[in-house]
Amino acid sequence: MANLATIFRNEVTGDQETDKLTDLFRSRVELKKEFAALRDEKFRLLDRIKQQEGATARVQQQLLHLENLLLDPEWVHNVVIFYQLRALATHCQLHLSRFAEQLKQQREQRDHNRVLASWNAQREKKSNRLESQIGEHRLTLQMLEDQLQSERHRLITMNGFAKLFRGRSVAAEVEDIAARIEAGQRAENESLHELEEIQKLDPPDRQGLDIAAKRSINFMILSYAQQLYLQYQEDDLVGLAKEASEKSVGAINYGRKAECDDLLRRLQKRRVEADKETEDLARLLQKRAKLIGDRAQFRHDDDAVPVPATVSTLFAIDSRGGIDQQDANLLGDNYFGIARVLSR
Repeated sequence: MANLATIFRNEVTGDQETDKLTDLFRSRVELKKEFAALRDEKFRLLDRIKQQEGATARVQQQLLHLENLLLDPEWVHNVVIFYQLRALATHCQLHLSRFAEQLKQQREQRDHNRVLASWNAQREKKSNRLESQIGEHRLTLQMLEDQLQSERHRLITMNGFAKLFRGRSVAAEVEDIAARIEAGQRAENESLHELEEIQKLDPPDRQGLDIAAKRSINFMILSYAQQLYLQYQEDDLVGLAKEASEKSVGAINYGRKAECDDLLRRLQKRRVEADKETEDLARLLQKRAKLIGDRAQFRHDDDAVPVPATVSTLFAIDSRGGIDQQDANLLGDNYFGIARVLSR
């Protein structure tokens, strides 16, 4: 017996040691995984630090370059003009972006309202039908209950001779009426449950726009972009603004102080005049959008953005409705960042 106890004790001790070794091995594996993850995180953070240091160095270099330009009498006025033109480009981009977003939201809301109105109409139609059924059920039940009460009273008040000959048929009629009442109550409860389920239905979610709607929106966006282009086309301010938005300060020379001052005056005057040109703008944009849409072509049936070359005609519409056509590929040249705001 002592030998057996010694054997079993040794087996238990061996199992315990095996479990400890297994746990130790698992802990070692987990530690290696955590160490590898920390090492990867370290390298990732070091890369971010290097990127940030590079960005900071570039900004410092740009600031130094700007300071040198501002200290140079021949360039200081060019710097002012450069940032005024860049501000004009940003101004046009913000206006176009805001116009596009409002247009999309209005169209989505209009389409959603139409879907919601149709859904409400269908729900109301179903509800009215069920309410009418419930009313009919209740009227029928009331009549059956009155009939049941009458037949029961008749059965109770029968004398022995009449009960002997007619009692069974009256009792059967009572049972039939009671069964019809029970069936009617079930039908009413089913209609009530169906009506409750209809009233609990959630309205449809806002759906995305279809291709036709997106194309229509894009024609309006292109029309508004052409309007902005026309407002600053004089003295090629729109071209200068686009150039300033794409190049760095000091890369463009606008001339001496007198020339820069003259350009600044013309720029400020044009901005004031452009802000006042809002009369009948909606009608003008719609007319131009139709002209754009008539010429627009698409590479595929499911494309919402037209081929740039097919919408490169700029339509200048005067107050009398006259149309002057020019070549200006606003989409192809991405004026005012139009490529980013089109619906796709």
